[in-house]
Amino acid sequence: MWVVILCGLILFKILRRIFRRDDAFPDIDSSDSDASFAVAARLEKLYGGKAFVGLRIPDADAGVRQHIDVVLVTKREVMVVAVRNFSGFVEIGGNENWVCTSDKKHRPQSHPDPVIELSKQVAVIESYLEQRGVPLPKGHVIELSKQVAVIESYLEQRGVPLPKDMPAYSISSQLEVVSFDKWRELKPEPRSGLSNWIKGAVGKSDMQDGFCEKLHFILGTSPMWDRLELRGDRNILGEFVEFKGNKNDMQALRNVKRSKVGRFIVQKPSMLGLGRSRLQVLYFPRDYRGKGASSSECKEIAVKPSTEVLFQQMNSKKAKKFKLSSIVSVTLSG
Repeated sequence: MWVVILCGLILFKILRRIFRRDDAFPDIDSSDSDASFAVAARLEKLYGGKAFVGLRIPDADAGVRQHIDVVLVTKREVMVVAVRNFSGFVEIGGNENWVCTSDKKHRPQSHPDPVIELSKQVAVIESYLEQRGVPLPKGHVIELSKQVAVIESYLEQRGVPLPKDMPAYSISSQLEVVSFDKWRELKPEPRSGLSNWIKGAVGKSDMQDGFCEKLHFILGTSPMWDRLELRGDRNILGEFVEFKGNKNDMQALRNVKRSKVGRFIVQKPSMLGLGRSRLQVLYFPRDYRGKGASSSECKEIAVKPSTEVLFQQMNSKKAKKFKLSSIVSVTLSG
């Protein structure tokens, strides 16, 4: 049995305004999270399997949780993918960091080398899986450090013109870097079914079904960021804090909390007598077996549209309020 760790770096060189849309939250930048979910969706479409976004894997050595953008598990490989959303010209600086120069910012922005960061994340993933009882067999793990410089294809599908900024030759010429053109043409090898990132690197054996299921369960129940999905196809990773509203609505929402609920969906307002508008909140009890709650277990409550959700975006020091009427769904980490 071959177990492959494919380390991928997705470098986004898109303008932030592409992801920013004119809506009720002009000060909320969801481009980084949107990019991660877009990459995950395309990888699932290309190679099948299951993608996990926004993992927060405990790092025993550092005593902190390591944020990992995307992990894709297929029958033949495990891809650990880092997503970077850079705007402007990207090159390697004198201190080995990546330096991004943008027309919007007069000063170049320096970022830690994502390849080095990714190598550390892979070690954390391996250690974590071993602690959870699924060690990756020694001698059957091949670590390939890959970067991909891309603009995600879903932008094209929405008719958004793509910027012409490219990473410097010092980056794109590295063996680890895959150009935007190659990313657009990314597809599984027809014979082996493996991604062409790892062509010729491994054998052709699939992972055993039981082993793959264990990986799905472990990653699916591992710590991760909460996901706030807003109307307008925007996603924000962070931490759900609480609801804000009147006394009656707070009483109705008392059971919608992390320990009991894994996800809740907000439906369009319904009119209840005398023109009073109410939002329908459908919530699903948390399933600690990892099988997912069925629709028959869904429960429903009605609250005022003025009810708010307090949510703290990843890498932000302050939580912000979001009108419940602007929310599609919230997924809560266990």
